[in-house]
Amino acid sequence: MFNETKTHEITVDVVILTIKNNSLRVLLVKRTNEPFKGRWSIPGGFIRLSENLDEAALRILKEKTNVENIYLEQLYTFGDPLRRTDARVITCAYFALIREDDVDVFESANVDWHKVYDLPPLAFDHKEIIEYSLKRTRERLEMCPVAYQLLSEKFTLTEMQKSYELIMDKKLDKRNFRKKALATQGLIELNEFSKTKSKRPARLYTFDKINLNSKRAHFISKKPKETI
Repeated sequence: MFNETKTHEITVDVVILTIKNNSLRVLLVKRTNEPFKGRWSIPGGFIRLSENLDEAALRILKEKTNVENIYLEQLYTFGDPLRRTDARVITCAYFALIREDDVDVFESANVDWHKVYDLPPLAFDHKEIIEYSLKRTRERLEMCPVAYQLLSEKFTLTEMQKSYELIMDKKLDKRNFRKKALATQGLIELNEFSKTKSKRPARLYTFDKINLNSKRAHFISKKPKETI
């Protein structure tokens, strides 16, 4: 059944998540070649000989979204011999959390954001990879507030709660959430308020540097501009 002398190939696939139009969305690319021609897939590609895994993931992110300010984490290695029918391909999957304002994606008939809870038919095992990335993101919420990477740099607690609800796919109690949020390490209360027509504008917050106890996860920030 298998040709045991055939070598394998290695790819990197990146699940790119953002909040857009009040829903959690994933960037997908429509395949133009077989197998699965016409189906949607996670952005990815083969690893270059000069790259390590992280470098390949960052390159793919840059090519697809042109962003630098992200949360990136190595997710899992998917290596089922039958995951592709045309070749023996092992993929190292990553997932990235990106602010909508930072994304520079040329949306077209072949590149678009899709709701993670209402996905179209996907190629290969990409549905499994997206579901795994959601599971990991939810686990990360228990360790540190990675959801802030989906928000503007300055945000209200209501906006923060909404991002948690979209990731968890359930409603959260407002009073309990605010209590936990205000006790979160790294949360900074600003002397600024949201621009709104409401009689009581909401206070704005931001996050200081967040530490992660994981070698697989990285906060990649924009490089500060050089001063002359």
